[in-house]
Amino acid sequence: MLSVIIVNYNVKYFLEQCLYSVQKAIAGIKAEVIVVDNNSTDESVGYLRTEFPWVRFISNTANSGFAKANNQGLQMATGEYILFLNPDTILSEDCLEKSIAVLQQQKRTGALGIHMVDGSGRFLPESKRGFPSLGASFFKLTGLLSVFPQSKTIAQYYLGHLPEKKNSEIDVLSGAYLMVKKEVLEKTGGFDERFFMYGEDIDLSYRIQQAGYINYYLADSSIIHFKGESTKKDIVYTKLFYKAMSMFAAKHYGKQSLLFGLPVRMAIAVRGALSFTAQLFKKDGLPATTGTVLRTIVVGSHYETAAAAAALMNNQTVKRNIVTVTTIREMTELLTLQNTGEVIFCAGETSYKSIIDCIQNQRSNIDYMFYADGSKSIVGSMSKKSKGETLAWD
Repeated sequence: MLSVIIVNYNVKYFLEQCLYSVQKAIAGIKAEVIVVDNNSTDESVGYLRTEFPWVRFISNTANSGFAKANNQGLQMATGEYILFLNPDTILSEDCLEKSIAVLQQQKRTGALGIHMVDGSGRFLPESKRGFPSLGASFFKLTGLLSVFPQSKTIAQYYLGHLPEKKNSEIDVLSGAYLMVKKEVLEKTGGFDERFFMYGEDIDLSYRIQQAGYINYYLADSSIIHFKGESTKKDIVYTKLFYKAMSMFAAKHYGKQSLLFGLPVRMAIAVRGALSFTAQLFKKDGLPATTGTVLRTIVVGSHYETAAAAAALMNNQTVKRNIVTVTTIREMTELLTLQNTGEVIFCAGETSYKSIIDCIQNQRSNIDYMFYADGSKSIVGSMSKKSKGETLAWD
């Protein structure tokens, strides 16, 4: 049996889309889904409870952190396999089955992560990571890692030398999708609750390795992780990241952790200076032209596209020229005639797997949005650096 544990905080529409994808992914698998809500103020639980009666919701009266909430769910989980999953994700139909198969067949593998892309189809390098040594953390925080993304030395943090599309043994698994054998957690314990945000997945990955197990990167299936819903990548993020890495170093690197502070603080200063300079030279975008019509392609079955198109037409804030098609192939042909606009994917008869494959292979100036058949929202997020978009209706 599989237990899926999702911690939610004020992302009810993204969680709605996530749960529809989970529902399709667990078809044929004995599974339970537990959502732990960390005192959201957007009425997430009330909104979703009636829509997903098969999900067990736990409502906290305070936000005590990601790690502690996951441990709450873990205490109630009965599955042989545990999946810690972020709410701003969309799963392909085959990802859970393939993940469980790896854990069943590879006895030394204790946990695994998966190939992740953002809402525009770009690969997320945190899908596979190394441990945050002093050098790895320094290169990440200074930005040198992004200059040399495939260097075995400079890109240690994201294991840039390992191919994106190849299954591999790795060090660190992402908490956005972390599947682990229950028997492993019984030896290692769950998340360390001292990590309020960031670092808890690194710490757990380290303890899994220390217990003699392999952490595995599964490239044979993909999920979408929108990312920008929970974190803004600014200097505040950098400081929180530093704090988490310092805690990890102090916990696991012993006396070597004393060397961690000064160089990494210097790296934060460099990152802050670069960020400030970039803001000085940043040009504000031109204001939107009044009356501009957004070219929109809605992909799905006739009844799915009708529902999504009606919701779009009722949205008075944006004028759209809507075209509906029934296949991704038709959509691709239309995109050869236009290089801007948006695509609304309707997941129902069109599989999540085909949608995720499509956005990875489609390289054009198009915004992607996602709608699950039967849901009451459309969501999308093209960048991990900013919040996404939601269109919701009752």
